[in-house]
Amino acid sequence: METCLTPLPEVNEVSEVSGGRLSNWPERLTSVPPRISSGSLKGITVDMFKEDTELWKKRVAYYKTLDYQLAERGRYRNLLDMNAYLGGFAAALIDDPVWVMNTVPVEAEVNTLGVIYERGLIGTYQNWYVILPSAKG
Repeated sequence: METCLTPLPEVNEVSEVSGGRLSNWPERLTSVPPRISSGSLKGITVDMFKEDTELWKKRVAYYKTLDYQLAERGRYRNLLDMNAYLGGFAAALIDDPVWVMNTVPVEAEVNTLGVIYERGLIGTYQNWYVILPSAKG
C-alpha cells in the first residue's frame, strides 16, 4: 500500500503548509501547483506546466470543431484520461458538463498524481499491464 500513497513534502516549521499553499478555486485549476513551483517533481518546470495547459485548451477547442457531439451539451458526461500527465485535458473541459477521471500509469517516469490533486481534480493510478495467454502448440 505504501507505493500507492503520494506523500506530502516535509515542513521545517509549524506555520508552513506541507506541500505549499494552494490557490482558491477556480484559479487553482490553472495556477502552477506547489509541487511544480517548488521543483519537487524532477523534470517538470513551470513553463512545461503552462505550455501543457495551453496545449490542451487548443486541442479541446479543435476536437469540438471535428466532433459536433463533443460540443453538444450533455452528450458525454463521463470521460477517462488514461494518461493524464498534468491533468490538462480535464482542466480544458472545466466549463463543460463532464466529469473526467484522470489516470496516471503506475509505470510513468514521474508521478504526477499529486499535481492533479493540487489542481483540484480527481485521479487514480492504473497499471495497464495485460497478461496474454500463452500460445500452446
